[in-house]
Amino acid sequence: MIKEIRKAYNDGFTPEKYADMKAYIDRVWNHKTNFRIAETPIFIPDSLKQQLLEACTEINKVITQTDFKELTKDAIKHPSLQVPNEDYHTRFLQMDFGICKDANGELIPQLIEVQGFPSLYFFQDLLYNAYSKFFDIPKGLTVHFDGLDSKAYINLLHEIIVGDFDPKNVVLLEIEPEKQVTSIDFYGAQHHLGIKVLCISNMKKRGKNLFYLDDAGKEVPIKRIYNRVIFDELNARDDLKREFYFKDEVDVEWVGHPNWFFRISKYTMPLFKNKYVPECFYLNALKAYPDDLENYVLKPLYSFAGSGVKLNVTKADLDAITDKENFILQKKVTYAPVIDTPTGPAKCEIRMLMLWESEKAEVRIVNNLVRISKGEMVGVRYNKDKDWVGGSVAFFSR
Repeated sequence: MIKEIRKAYNDGFTPEKYADMKAYIDRVWNHKTNFRIAETPIFIPDSLKQQLLEACTEINKVITQTDFKELTKDAIKHPSLQVPNEDYHTRFLQMDFGICKDANGELIPQLIEVQGFPSLYFFQDLLYNAYSKFFDIPKGLTVHFDGLDSKAYINLLHEIIVGDFDPKNVVLLEIEPEKQVTSIDFYGAQHHLGIKVLCISNMKKRGKNLFYLDDAGKEVPIKRIYNRVIFDELNARDDLKREFYFKDEVDVEWVGHPNWFFRISKYTMPLFKNKYVPECFYLNALKAYPDDLENYVLKPLYSFAGSGVKLNVTKADLDAITDKENFILQKKVTYAPVIDTPTGPAKCEIRMLMLWESEKAEVRIVNNLVRISKGEMVGVRYNKDKDWVGGSVAFFSR
């Protein structure tokens, strides 16, 4: 998007540098990535940076208002998903923006989704340093915000995730973490924070106390949980033998309380009203469907990784839905093919990674994540057999 930097990067790119970078990433934490890393980062002009910051600020005005919990009280549909000891606000917040063009042909970010759940905080910092190490990234560009460098950024994550606890008493909780596509980020957290990466099936419970067994078979108390479990996946895993259930009353502190996964999600999208948010409606709240349904996408509220999304929706499709309260209708946006690559233009989605330290502090934008695509949608299955696509990061001026 910054033509001079893009041209210089493309001219200096070699497959050997790219291969060396990927090998380096796999070595750092002794763990291989399970997803495609793009050949390139993206370079964001100041005008688009300011729009992204403004968009986040406008959306956060809703999320940080005092009645937000009341506004989202119906987001958690089933009692089994209500987790006790919910905190005052989320600690982790993500906003996904498609990079589009407005009526005047100018770049504009458009909100695609929000998430009150952790993202790849650790991997994205590694990726930033890897691109910087193997390619000629101009000085004065960074992926971080708010004056952070990598050291201060990792320290901030330590403060939020570990806090004053002994790291051995903090666990990153997942379902078979070693099999997850994003597992490299878990081992980055383990590397930087010294915490235990734990499968929920290995969590032990005695009364209200939780613990795990270390390598020597000794019981280690769990005082804080950094939650990475997604309920869609958990509910589909009847085969998992476990002692702990999320609805249990236990003596533990959550960092990334599970309820925020629902409160800040597709459910929240219709609450946002500004130029960076496409029109979005709860399906059950519509008295009449839009006349131009071809310009809308149907999304189920309670699914993840794009499952159940219907791009080409008809009136008959909507009439056939019996649980309309579980769906939203969102205005389509067209991602602009603004990234020049040697094998044709690509489009992208930028996730702004945020942290919310305390109720007295403001939400902080700290990093970003980019997905580059040449397919109909952003996602692995739409980009098979394509190059210069995949996970990446955006560089901004400091």
